[in-house]
Parts: sequence; C-alpha cells; structure tokens
Amino acid sequence: MSRTFCALIIAVLLASCSGGPTSAPRDLDNACAILKERPEYYRAFRAAERRWGVPVHVQMATIHQESKFIADARTPFRYVIGVIPMGRQSSAFGYSQALDATWDEYLAESGGFRAKRDRINDASDFMGWYMNKSREKNGIALHDAENQYLAYHEGNTGYARQSYNSKPWLVAVARKVRARSDMYQQQIAGCRLSRW
Repeated sequence: MSRTFCALIIAVLLASCSGGPTSAPRDLDNACAILKERPEYYRAFRAAERRWGVPVHVQMATIHQESKFIADARTPFRYVIGVIPMGRQSSAFGYSQALDATWDEYLAESGGFRAKRDRINDASDFMGWYMNKSREKNGIALHDAENQYLAYHEGNTGYARQSYNSKPWLVAVARKVRARSDMYQQQIAGCRLSRW
C-alpha cells in the first residue's frame, strides 16, 4: 500500500474516534427537542446542577449564546488588510467558549486535568464552577441568567466595575440570554424528562 493511502486510512479512523457530535442540535428554540436529541446533554446539565446549583435552563441559555451548542466552536479569525489571517479573536473554544487562562484556572481548582472544552460534561461543569465564582465574588444568584451572563462575558472583575454599561450591545445580548433561559425553563417544566 502507498503511504498516501495508509495516511488516508489513519485519518479516517482517527476522525471516527471523536468524542461525539460537534454539530448543533436541530431545533435550538425547543429545550425538550434538544434534550431528546442529545440525552447526554441532559445528564451533563443535571450533574452540573447537582454539583454547583446552576439550573439546567441557565446553563442551556448561556451555551446557546456562546456556541449555539457547537462542540468545537471558535471565534472568527482576525485579518490584516482584509485578507491576511492573523489568528483568532480570542482563545475561546468549545461549548462554553472558555478562554485558555480561565480554563486552566478551572482545571487547577477542579482537579479535572483531563477535562476538555469540546465535551458537554466538562463544559457544563466549567460553567457551574464559573457561575459559582460569580455568586461568591459579585453576589449574583445562580438563577439570574442575565447578570450571570454579563459576569461570564466580562469576567468577575469587569462585572464588578460594571464595564458592560459601556457596551449597550452586550446588555441587549444578556437580556436575550435571560429571555431564552425563561423560555427554556417553561419548556423543560413540560418535558417528560424522567425517561432520559
């Protein structure tokens, strides 16, 4: 066999060993449909809720805003002169769009050195950990999706300085996160989740 053919076979085998779907669920406006299509999401969200106290609907609304439930989501590239790529806008990656430095802090504190940002269990646990930090540092209730999102986006220091007040677009996004969280909460209340 040629080296090219062997390399192609190895590439196909490695691709088939990925950790699950990286694409988004089909209906992002229906929490029940998301959780039925991806029951592993519900298990991950419930585990994070039990460990950290962050409600499932708050986690889901934040992940929707950050990555639209795409496991390997990344920020767009920056370009010089409109054509020369100069790296990504930030190191944010995965479901939770955690930055490298924040993820490293989470790994050090949680002891989860094998955790990965593109695995829903790890991303939801990270989110619970971070939102608890926001509660401890800034007194933000765990069910307050709007303010949790502002602290998630701006960092807890930025939130304390109210840096979001100079970003009307971000305040509008945080309100959308709250509205989606409320919508997901109502939908989940009507789901038959016990079978999952």
